[in-house]
Amino acid sequence: MLDIGVVRRDPDRVRRSAVRRGLDPSFVDDVLRFDEEYRSALSTAETAKAEKNRISAEIGRTADKASAAAERRDELAALTQTIASSEERARALAPDRDDSPLRALLSSSPNLLDDSVPDGNNERDNVIVRAVGTPREFSFESRPHWEIGEDLGVFDFERAAKLSGSRFTLLRGPGARLSRALASFFLDLAAERGYTEVSPPYLVSRATMWSTGQLSKFADAMFRDPDADLFMIPTAEVPLTAMHGGEILNATTLPRRYTAHTPCFRKEAGAAGKDTRGLIRQHQFEKVELVWLADPESSFDALERLVSDAERVLQALELPYRVVSLCAGDTGFNAAKTYDLEVWLPSAATYREISSCSNCTDFQARRSAIRLRRSDGKPELVHTLNGSALAIGRTVAAILENYQREDGSVDMPKALVPYTGFDRILPEELR
Repeated sequence: MLDIGVVRRDPDRVRRSAVRRGLDPSFVDDVLRFDEEYRSALSTAETAKAEKNRISAEIGRTADKASAAAERRDELAALTQTIASSEERARALAPDRDDSPLRALLSSSPNLLDDSVPDGNNERDNVIVRAVGTPREFSFESRPHWEIGEDLGVFDFERAAKLSGSRFTLLRGPGARLSRALASFFLDLAAERGYTEVSPPYLVSRATMWSTGQLSKFADAMFRDPDADLFMIPTAEVPLTAMHGGEILNATTLPRRYTAHTPCFRKEAGAAGKDTRGLIRQHQFEKVELVWLADPESSFDALERLVSDAERVLQALELPYRVVSLCAGDTGFNAAKTYDLEVWLPSAATYREISSCSNCTDFQARRSAIRLRRSDGKPELVHTLNGSALAIGRTVAAILENYQREDGSVDMPKALVPYTGFDRILPEELR
């Protein structure tokens, strides 16, 4: 949620950020108008209270208090009415009131972009920061992961569709084991980097979803139980970030770094016609998430560290990848700055996103009321960061495509062999 203080102090900065995102900045004028009405109502109420107190004091100093009060009854009644109506108007506009139009505007507006975010309108304008590893050149015609997986018998899209419909996958045998091995491998690497593992609920409340910026903007992409009003998490970012909601953390305990392996649930209706085959875009997928709670001064340094933690996974798997700084028009609602990690997929002859690492500054913390307290100061908002390390289905796809052999088998990255218990996936008839 936007900071009303920033809008008051520097509305032009908020307008510039909106324009860079390709949005109409006129909402800033609406915020300022409602805020002026809110503060004016508060001021009117306080002025009327002061005047009422002054008159009451004058009455108290007279010899005939009853007569003096009767003479000024209408004046006092008018002031009482002014106080009541002004306070009612102020309450209706208060930025901390759920149904306030001012709060609605602040909540529906995206985070302020950091100045280091490159200009641009869409993914074509993203900036490549670095590329690591060399894409493999095959001496045979390489195949896409969905063909490889079906031929090896580790994917079963037909039975998954029978169970659940489109955009679901059934993994079996070595495929299921590979998926499980990747989760353990990712979590172990995260532990080595100082992350505390958490196993959170997969169903969360509406308040939790709102507090991390998933609602109301992304409501149509969420799966939910309308009777319980619980939402299936779209990412472990939601419970990991929100679990400290309403708390004041000792600044000396920051940064706090958390990791979790969870399923994730998202409706993909908006991606019709894109990535309809394979593991790239699914309604249900698994991911190991990394979340930071950091102090404001170090959060952008923390973002670089977060990216390097996610990169370490790709480096250990020896998969070619690149780091991309998202442009203004491609940066998400909650983020002030985002880097994507894109892995090389031979079937597409291009890089595809496998991790997204963002600094959300105090945008989520303001909604969640997550604060820190220094030894000599009042509470202030923390900065929240999140990133994938990694999306498991996309990693499976990348391994199958980059490690495929001409005979249809697939080698395992050396670092994974202790986790999988095998160094190659063979066709079923050869196992």
